[in-house]
Amino acid sequence: MADPPLLEITDLTVVRDGHVAVERASITVARGSIHLVVGPNGAGKSSLVAAVLGEAAFSGTVRCHFRGSGRVGYVPQTFPVDPTLPLTVAELLALTRQRLPVCLGLTAKTRAAVAALLDRVGLAGIERRRLGALSGGELRRVLLADSMDPDPELLVLDEPASGLDEPSAQRLEALVRALRDERGATVLMVSHDASQVRRLADAVTWIDRTVRRAGTPAEVLGDGGALPFTGGRA
Repeated sequence: MADPPLLEITDLTVVRDGHVAVERASITVARGSIHLVVGPNGAGKSSLVAAVLGEAAFSGTVRCHFRGSGRVGYVPQTFPVDPTLPLTVAELLALTRQRLPVCLGLTAKTRAAVAALLDRVGLAGIERRRLGALSGGELRRVLLADSMDPDPELLVLDEPASGLDEPSAQRLEALVRALRDERGATVLMVSHDASQVRRLADAVTWIDRTVRRAGTPAEVLGDGGALPFTGGRA
């Protein structure tokens, strides 16, 4: 029997605020793949992600064929941080890792877990820094670290490299690739960058409310190597 995909989305329709954001979209995400979703602004990419995460009502079906923990990790497109908020990196990562309120301090076990997570994403030693003092790239890596423990079977990323410079974006891509290669995660990722699609994707789905094209990066991008709807960016 053929190995089932990790994620099957069939005839998905999402209506938000009276507007059809996604209409009868079907996407298959192979187990162990990095699958990128691309499309113009307002195409329904984030609505698709919300449906997969169970955060938006939809018709159609979303099926996950898990074999292990069944855990889904998620890094949102935006994570607003009040620069005056006195929350440290360690405290953020500790919020779901100990029962003791973080305002009362972190246990030794939690501190060790936080340190190990930050080391995995190349941010060792920043435990005491406030979130508001982090660069955009550092904050995205902290959020990725949070999504990595315990190891997710499915990692959902909504434009995680948006607003990052090229070195920061490629550093994040390397972490995503390592999660797939070393930890066996399946990745569903929204992107707006043609070069990122070429570097990272095993498969690509282009949506504009519904699926317009799907296949390998070469099949979706064509000979020009650009995203088909804008010449490069969504």
